[in-house]
Amino acid sequence: MTVPKFALTEKPDANRAEVVVIGTFKGDKTVTLAPGAEAVDAAFDGKLAEVLSSLGASGKAEEVVKLPTLGKLPAGVVLAVGLGKPGADGSVGSEQVRRAAGAAARALTGTRRALSTLSTVDLHAAVEGTALGAYVFTEYKSEPGDGPIGAVDFLSPAEGTAKAHKATLKAATAIAEAVVVARDLINTPPNDLFPASFAERAGQLAEAAGLEFEVLDEKALKRKGFGGILGVGGGSSRPPRLVRVRYHGPKPAKKVALVGKGITFDSGGISIKPAANMDHMTSDMSGAAAVLASVLLAAKLRYPLEVTADIPLAENLPSGTSYRPGDVLAMYGGKTVEVLNTDAEGRLVLADAIVRAAEDDPDYLIETSTLTGAQVVSLGNRTAGIMGSDEFRDRVAAIAQATGEGGWPMPLPEELRADLDSRLADLANVTGHRWGGMLAAGIFLREFVADGLPWAHIDIAGPAFNTGGPWGYTGKGGTGVPVRTIAAVLADIAEHG
Repeated sequence: MTVPKFALTEKPDANRAEVVVIGTFKGDKTVTLAPGAEAVDAAFDGKLAEVLSSLGASGKAEEVVKLPTLGKLPAGVVLAVGLGKPGADGSVGSEQVRRAAGAAARALTGTRRALSTLSTVDLHAAVEGTALGAYVFTEYKSEPGDGPIGAVDFLSPAEGTAKAHKATLKAATAIAEAVVVARDLINTPPNDLFPASFAERAGQLAEAAGLEFEVLDEKALKRKGFGGILGVGGGSSRPPRLVRVRYHGPKPAKKVALVGKGITFDSGGISIKPAANMDHMTSDMSGAAAVLASVLLAAKLRYPLEVTADIPLAENLPSGTSYRPGDVLAMYGGKTVEVLNTDAEGRLVLADAIVRAAEDDPDYLIETSTLTGAQVVSLGNRTAGIMGSDEFRDRVAAIAQATGEGGWPMPLPEELRADLDSRLADLANVTGHRWGGMLAAGIFLREFVADGLPWAHIDIAGPAFNTGGPWGYTGKGGTGVPVRTIAAVLADIAEHG
């Protein structure tokens, strides 16, 4: 899917929109209007808040109330969306605007053109929220129904220049488009998205963006010794791949390696998963989708960086050729791993890719994956766990929170390392107990990170795939988390090193 067509406008009364979107606040006793609604309120003789209150509007977050204009405005409908309560100082958070814009976009299905005044509060957040809230994936439906909103005009903020506003619109649109790339990949079913087809799609996207592209097939992986990727992918009739996509920006100040887990379907292998909800494992390549989308975005926004995405791709299935509990795998780079559980497969393909990524001598390494169910147990379905070297981990977590995607810094307790000791190999792929599973996975990955390399692992097992109802700018299915976080981290590295 592509995002709606976006434009800026200075004059809301001259707009061709069918619907005007305004924001509302939850007050102590009644609903109040957010900035940007002044012209609409004037058309209702200054009584718009009163009218909305009579319709039950409270201004609570993501509340949507529609009001016919009855000829008072060129648009036929006013859509009032709740922003919740402003801060004590009257401020409004970007995530409040983003979620309100997403809720409004979801309510505008089938609308040809709308005008949003939420942009006067936060233009970047309004654009992102609108684009992502409008997202639908209907490729496999014979009757897709009403399409998403076709076009949105954003009322220009009063502060700032027209040039700055255009730059903000361009950047926010590009970021949203990158999230959509990831969502489309995640939502594609595994019978159509498998290692070879993912690699083919990645190659097409890389070529269109003018990026360097390399793919290693199963023969090349065997020749070069990628034992983790080969072991995990050995049970499928559709063999594994390693994809590498590189962007070389103008006068790059830093080199950043991105690694994303690409298990295109995860049955658990011989350590097979329960049947219930196994269909959700179509999303086990969300990390791969995110880093591919991120390197494409870096190119589109021309970050002054060198960014390389290493994407290990495999399908984890049980068969006569599957790897087994008890096997010892010779990993890329020389370490050996005893397999105690074939459902702890993500860390095996990632380990190979991490070692390969470090050979390029990057300044930073960012890895993301739907790695552990323990992440969901610890932090729920919307908060990623972020591990790694302390300083960079905390930097990434702070940026993740600022983007609205969220993330929480987690420790790597040294006492858990001994639990990964193996009687046969350098280490085992699981501890043999359930305690601190997310942290143990992070410790496993740390064994393959080059000494002194600042790195962060983002566990998105819950946030990558929404199995519940829509909320804010997030629909059901693939979310595209953490593309916006990675984009913001890259921008921060480009600015501050």
